Amino acid sequence: MQTIEKISNLRGEINLWRQQGLKIAFVPTMGNLHKGHIALVEKAKLVADKVVASIFVNPMQFGANEDIDNYPSTMPEDKEKLLAAGCDLLFTPTPAIIYPKGVDNQSYVEVPNVSQSYCGESRPGHFRGVTTVVCKLFNLVQPDIACFGLKDYQQVQVIQIMVEDLSMPIEIIPVETVREPSGLALSSRNNYLSEAEKEIAAALSQNIQWLAKEIQHSTDFIGLARKAAEYINNAGMRTDYIHICHARTLQPASEDDKELVILAAAHCGKARLIDNLQVKLA
Repeated sequence: MQTIEKISNLRGEINLWRQQGLKIAFVPTMGNLHKGHIALVEKAKLVADKVVASIFVNPMQFGANEDIDNYPSTMPEDKEKLLAAGCDLLFTPTPAIIYPKGVDNQSYVEVPNVSQSYCGESRPGHFRGVTTVVCKLFNLVQPDIACFGLKDYQQVQVIQIMVEDLSMPIEIIPVETVREPSGLALSSRNNYLSEAEKEIAAALSQNIQWLAKEIQHSTDFIGLARKAAEYINNAGMRTDYIHICHARTLQPASEDDKELVILAAAHCGKARLIDNLQVKLA
């Protein structure tokens, strides 16, 4: 596996692959890799000839009082995991390479509507930072395919729409969430949890599962979501939001909708955790 920092070197390698007619898949990450990230690389390996991963902690997607300075860095371990998973090239740019004019003077990409609620409301500017850096990375890597984890369901929808709206010739492949035996979705922010807090945090996925069963029999989506939030709070967490939405538009679900997604975020100790579950109604 090659590790490349400079854009010119990255483009040189990509051009060689293109001349050979190879299909390229891309997995962007912020490092501190876990089994969920590796599942993305393994999926990419199945659908392409070459796999590029990136590790870049993107300052544009962190807001005031967020944890970028404490975001865990585990580069040596990350490289070992990527190599074992069959990654061909790791791109590790610095902020100065990605944002040579500085974040405040950087042109940006913004997806309206779908990026403005839920995590977009709780973390103002977050999705603008995500779409800007992903767009730039897509321009640099020029992949045929990009793999993203469904744990960040809203993010996947935002990126899908960006790709469609900007006519990017990239297939987005969503990959199912990898979980602990308790049901807790794997996340780099789980590192902030004590063992006792991890047990508490499992209440988030457990109550989403409960909610998925209840909405098979009731269209009181607001009332059921409110009850699920109470259960999560009573378990020792603090609910940020929990909503039942149309799976594509992420608008509040109506009685006629059949393709739904439950979106939730809650605080446990120092960590803000997100989770979701797609639900099909008969």
